[in-house]
Amino acid sequence: MEKQLFTLWLALSSQILLTDAVIHQNAIEIYSLHIDCKVMSRYAHTVITSRIVNRANESKEALFDVELPKKAFITNFTMTIDGEKYPGIIKEKKAAQAQYDSAISRGQSAGIVKSAGRKLEKFSVSINVAAGGKVNFELNYEQLLDRKLGKYELIIKVKPKQLVEDFQIDTHIFEPQGISFLETESSFLNNEINDALIKTQEETKAHISFKPTLSQQRKNPDSEETLLDGDFLIRYDVKRNVAVGDIQIVNGYFVHYFAPSEMPVFPKNIIFVIDNSGSMMGNKIQQTKEALKKILGDLNPKDYFNLIVFSGSSSKWKPTLLQASKENVKSAKQYVKTIHAHGGTNINEAVLTAINSLNQATYEELLPEKSISMIILLTDGEPTVGVTDPKKIQKNINEANQGKYFLYCLGFGFDVSYSFLEKLALDNSGVARRIYEDSDATLQLQDFYSEVAIPILKEININYLGNAVEDVTENNFKLLYEGSEIVVAGKLDNEIDIFSLEINAQGHGSNLTLKENANVTEKAHIFEHQEYIFGNFIEKLWAYLTIQQLLEKAVLVEGAERKKLENQTLNLSLKYSFVTPMTSMVVTKPEAEEVANKPTEKDNEDFQENFGRFGGNQLFLRGTSYGAPMLTAVNARINAPDLSVMHSVALPGRPFSGSIEQKNPGKKIPLSRKSGTHDVPMPSYIHFLFQPPSENFLACVSINGQPQTPLNLLSDPEKGIQVTGKLGENNHFAEFEITYPRLNLEIKVSTKQITLKSNSSSHSFVWNDRNSLTIEGLNVTLTSGESLFLSGPDNIVTKIFYIPPPLGWLGLYFENSDYFSNQVTGLFGQFLSNTIFERPLDGFLTVMVHGQHNVATRARVKDYRTGSSQIEVTCWKLYANP
Repeated sequence: MEKQLFTLWLALSSQILLTDAVIHQNAIEIYSLHIDCKVMSRYAHTVITSRIVNRANESKEALFDVELPKKAFITNFTMTIDGEKYPGIIKEKKAAQAQYDSAISRGQSAGIVKSAGRKLEKFSVSINVAAGGKVNFELNYEQLLDRKLGKYELIIKVKPKQLVEDFQIDTHIFEPQGISFLETESSFLNNEINDALIKTQEETKAHISFKPTLSQQRKNPDSEETLLDGDFLIRYDVKRNVAVGDIQIVNGYFVHYFAPSEMPVFPKNIIFVIDNSGSMMGNKIQQTKEALKKILGDLNPKDYFNLIVFSGSSSKWKPTLLQASKENVKSAKQYVKTIHAHGGTNINEAVLTAINSLNQATYEELLPEKSISMIILLTDGEPTVGVTDPKKIQKNINEANQGKYFLYCLGFGFDVSYSFLEKLALDNSGVARRIYEDSDATLQLQDFYSEVAIPILKEININYLGNAVEDVTENNFKLLYEGSEIVVAGKLDNEIDIFSLEINAQGHGSNLTLKENANVTEKAHIFEHQEYIFGNFIEKLWAYLTIQQLLEKAVLVEGAERKKLENQTLNLSLKYSFVTPMTSMVVTKPEAEEVANKPTEKDNEDFQENFGRFGGNQLFLRGTSYGAPMLTAVNARINAPDLSVMHSVALPGRPFSGSIEQKNPGKKIPLSRKSGTHDVPMPSYIHFLFQPPSENFLACVSINGQPQTPLNLLSDPEKGIQVTGKLGENNHFAEFEITYPRLNLEIKVSTKQITLKSNSSSHSFVWNDRNSLTIEGLNVTLTSGESLFLSGPDNIVTKIFYIPPPLGWLGLYFENSDYFSNQVTGLFGQFLSNTIFERPLDGFLTVMVHGQHNVATRARVKDYRTGSSQIEVTCWKLYANP
């Protein structure tokens, strides 16, 4: 059976995406694609409906692949195949897993919710479509929209990659408070397609419809290519005429929105704690410095601030906090320019230094009265110097801080332990945020600062009087920022007529007290005749908010208390049919069952102790992606007369995968994945060829990465070397960056040129040059126009070879690889230490990495290590997935 794919990705509030359809003529065709969204008082209910047909004369396999917001909960998924419905059923995770394992043991395929990006998760399910057959997919999910920087935003990335006969995005918004503004924007709208966009706005309602015809979708009248390729944005906010906020009531449940405006602003006392360890060298430190300069320029002149830069030890910009005058800000920007990356990571000392600085400034009465003190920590790695036990660091910081200062933890990239940073922040009234290693990392840092830059209230307590409410969500808040919003929900006593509340908070000018007596009947009447009310939406909103808060509380506790919170989450998830970390959705289809799981950021750490094991005729897989949660591949294919099985195995922080081939016609190897499965394409090129330390055979590694995405290939802090690389469009490497933190030296190598930068000098070469020099203790030799040798005090020789056009790519090889320390990591580096290649058995090589067994197979590949005059060699083939 030939396999065809069509892909749809979508996200709401953070993003809605439609992308990458691989549709061949006379095969799987999407003839209808609808995204219908109803936003009712910030609570969004989205339905994605896709109708496909197989126009080929043979069966095809279609993959329904949807990305949705990480904060969203799936509530339903249904497939209709030639008129027969196959629904999804939400169960407790263990029960769903048992049902899933039973299906997988019979060799059947699977679908999953997996992490897909910054704010997205992926739901995937595949189905065989008979010749001429039709399939309808329908996915429902719900989410409470966050208010950030004064607006709610729906971003729709429209990228269907094909013409769709019936394409429609339809959004209804109902806000009883009134809509203060509404705007839409798109990168692909032009005069020809503007008519497809219809936007109407009334006092409390808005409707946005985008329904382009086939001719409007075409790039030009004679083209079969689609014009729909870009961003479509909807932004809005609501009116706020009542100081106490807005109260809404439906069927015995209430929600209270509180977002005061035009409040006096608290001055801030802020210490930026910046990691400048060796792993920050390169783009990370440069982007951090650019963001800092912009953030410093945005400080309120009434703010006080300081900078602490840390690696193995900590260094203050000034002995104490200074006011953000023009002169001090200018001086701080000059200081930022001098920051360079080197050394280890001493998080414990750095944060304690910041706390002590705030304590000293407070004691000496240097800071303004009624000000807010906060610490913003930015780090890209785990603690390696000083106190390195995360629990000990958390204890030290909690005892030193005693709840006085807000601690925000920003984790740069995927080498950080996000669960450690999250607990550290939540323990100290802050939040954690991952900063992604992309070209916009500077903007990510600036955006985070903007969200916390304007504190307007602190110690906000919202009391609902007269014992008239129960099961109220969190109603005490440490801090409220301009442009954000507090949301509280709960159950009402059915007997009450008047709903009374009181808000007490501390403002900069004076303390704030607000009171309200709301008429329950009048409030409930507002929603009685709205034609697009979706069920008891406030009750669902209450359940959604309660689950989110229970999950956050569970991060901070252990043992019986954590188990209690998880049980409460499970019960609510089952009652309201939400796919949460406590539940899974079993999707039943002909002769197969799927499991949809809800991953979390912490899954990265949870899975690191449980990885692939190989025994008997079963391979059980658990793992993580390189940082973000990842559910890796389990894909069985029968190719008569042999059985080939492809799998991916994720290793601690550095996923590894391999292939198994069994010459046994008709015999199945059952595959199971305890956290779900998703098909990942097999990489097709060898990127590294090497002889493992103390072994007499060659091993080869293929990396399955995205073009132009930085990949951490090797990092050895003991030897002082770090290597990153970027794949080109041809799936070979097009760029390497080698940094030597101790030497303050950075080498960038592309197919065009070679650039060396140090504190004292800069050099550039092209590949046709022949040159030799020593810079900062590193010997650099460029020979024969296609080989670059780097030899440093670490006794390791790094060779980068250039294969000229028409191939046009770069290769990497390490001589003296036995010299790497046992701390070496990375997609390639993981195989150079603590890896045991056990004796081949029955055609397999058993590979044990970090104590876990995996399997490699034989391959015949070209050896380019000596340059373009390659020869063929035999190697044991391994895979690494970022």
